Amino acid sequence: MKQEVLFLSHRIPYPPDKGDKIRSWRILEFLTKRFRVHLGCFADDPHDLQYQEFLESLCESVIIVPLDPKTARQRSLKGFLTGGPLSFQYFGDRLMTESVNALRQKPLVAEIVFSSSMAPYVEKPVGNRKRIVDFCDSDAEKWRAYARAAKAPMSFVYTREAHTLANEETRIANWADASFAVTPDEAAVFNGRPGLKKRVSWFPNGVDTAYFDPQCVEASSATKTDCVFVGAMDYRANAAGVFYFLDRIWPSVRKARPGATFAIVGPNPPASLVALAGQDGVRVTGRVDDVRPWLAGAKLVVAPLRIARGVQNKVLEAMAMAKAVIASPEAMTGIGAPASTAIVASTPEDVASAIDDLLSNEGKRNAMGGAARRHVVERYQWDAALSRFGQTLDALGL
Repeated sequence: MKQEVLFLSHRIPYPPDKGDKIRSWRILEFLTKRFRVHLGCFADDPHDLQYQEFLESLCESVIIVPLDPKTARQRSLKGFLTGGPLSFQYFGDRLMTESVNALRQKPLVAEIVFSSSMAPYVEKPVGNRKRIVDFCDSDAEKWRAYARAAKAPMSFVYTREAHTLANEETRIANWADASFAVTPDEAAVFNGRPGLKKRVSWFPNGVDTAYFDPQCVEASSATKTDCVFVGAMDYRANAAGVFYFLDRIWPSVRKARPGATFAIVGPNPPASLVALAGQDGVRVTGRVDDVRPWLAGAKLVVAPLRIARGVQNKVLEAMAMAKAVIASPEAMTGIGAPASTAIVASTPEDVASAIDDLLSNEGKRNAMGGAARRHVVERYQWDAALSRFGQTLDALGL
């Protein structure tokens, strides 16, 4: 009979429709083939609660705790009193604590955690049970980037969060039996901090190239557009990137091409973004059942993120769909794409010029898209990515 493990994730790992959920889903899927998995996670979107039955069909048991962002934000303020990260308090839920404590009474061989925010639930060791943490990205560095972009007083709050989280990430890596980041560069961030005693390893993200295959998807007249951005619009970095694009880049594109269209595809767009729909060729879709027709229907994909950590799955998926991608340097971090597979542009002028050039040249778009898909197929398969994770489990005797 398979051995039992606990897997904790700060967000329900299904459906895999945003970056962190894609990685946590793939880890969970991998674990269920090897172990009887007890899953504990939060659901910050009521839409996702419908997938509990599916997850129960895969796992030994499933605990999903609804997370109300407003209540969680109020709870996070306790961090100012404890001196710890606000994000730890954000995810510090009584029901989750009770549920995890009950699960830890089981004869588990390992406790596997996705994201630093869930690590406090297993910080107290139980016998010789192995504890494994996938940081994915350094949340501390994300908050440090937010601090640089913010004004007082929030810049001070974000700076504090970056400092306290960096200390906690080091402490977690030191008590974990193994820990991971998503790229060598991201691992180097952890490993370069003072006080680290155990090195953080890494394993990459992948992309489902059979699912994101342009040969399997058709665009409709409703999904055809010149440019598209795909991403969860309640994620701060995505929203900020899109507003930057609309403010600094899109006016130049429209000046050169008055009929150009831009679709913003992703759930939970802020009201200020929805208000722009229908103006200057902009369309805001909100949640869609399948992003692939929107990728298939776009002439090119933009990824104008100014704050990004790790690997952007949205870029890998666009490349897998054989699309020409114009991305900021931040959005291409960790992907290592040759110049033939994507355009990396940092200034508004360069981005607008690249968009105009590609919209004028279908042959160039197609050549770049074809090269992009070949690159992803060769380098970003999930089986190969997770083999590094599996090797660590083997080394730990699991």
